[in-house]
Amino acid sequence: MSSKKMGRPPFDKPKRKTIEIRVDEETMSKLDASAEKLNTSRSAIVRKGIESNNSMWFHFI
Repeated sequence: MSSKKMGRPPFDKPKRKTIEIRVDEETMSKLDASAEKLNTSRSAIVRKGIESNNSMWFHFI
């Protein structure tokens, strides 16, 4: 038998941290609609927004 491990390959930057935020129904609906339209996850959208230098919310910091 092979001694190779089964499962997903390791990531360069494993995502070990989690956050929990509060949002209203409208915001959650927008996030869900965006995730469905882009065929991605809520988390991926939030990460992309944080990483983007063009995000509007950076103007408030």
